[in-house]
Amino acid sequence: MSRAAATSRTVLVTGGSRGIGRAIARAFAAHGDTVAVHCNSRSDDADITLSGLAGEGHRVVRGDLTDPEEVRRVVGEAAGERGLDVLVNNAARMEPHPIVGTSYEVWQSAWSRTLDVNLVAAANASYCAAHSMIAGGRPGHIVNIASRGAFRGEPDHPAYGASKAALIAMGQSLAVALAPHRICVTSVAPGFIETERVAARLEGDEGAAIRSQSPFGRVGTPEEVASAVLYLASPEAMWSSGTVLDVNGASHLRM
Repeated sequence: MSRAAATSRTVLVTGGSRGIGRAIARAFAAHGDTVAVHCNSRSDDADITLSGLAGEGHRVVRGDLTDPEEVRRVVGEAAGERGLDVLVNNAARMEPHPIVGTSYEVWQSAWSRTLDVNLVAAANASYCAAHSMIAGGRPGHIVNIASRGAFRGEPDHPAYGASKAALIAMGQSLAVALAPHRICVTSVAPGFIETERVAARLEGDEGAAIRSQSPFGRVGTPEEVASAVLYLASPEAMWSSGTVLDVNGASHLRM
């Protein structure tokens, strides 16, 4: 979709302070959209993201998405007077908790924290965003950032894999429910993406093994995920509502 063909929209990117979220924010801003960059604790990183966005009118919205009232405020602040056109559910938590070698207490807390951020917060943000779009009488897009782990499993991070599978299922349910309101709901399922958080894992033998998962012999970039999100949030993608777009370099193929 060309810049000339588009009109400026208001976009909320949760977890937009760095990594994939930062790349997504940059992609929308370069396209001429107005971006609300959400963060919780990484305010300095969010400010860096904000300073690097093309155009004007962008802002940082801060809030703990595990608090339902904070979600309502964040979405409302992002929408402002113009209203919200696009929500990207990118905020996520991932912590190791393999079932063998993890205490029961740590296991329980890992599941609770992961689902609170990766699933429940996204569900609440989607609810608030959808109602904002419906009230404004405008078409909208919700794009969920899932993971190939939803399909291939995450043995060291089982709550993460489960949360991403549930996020996809939720998105497909909402795609059906919100279609009459001209709201498109889709998901992106990235493979291993090179971000600040995982940079250390890409060194040495582990890094070589991770790269070998793809026949391209490399890992993905945040910009490649952002490109997929930008398409799924375009008017041309409305008929793709309910879809899951794999962005994993053929490292995992599913039927």
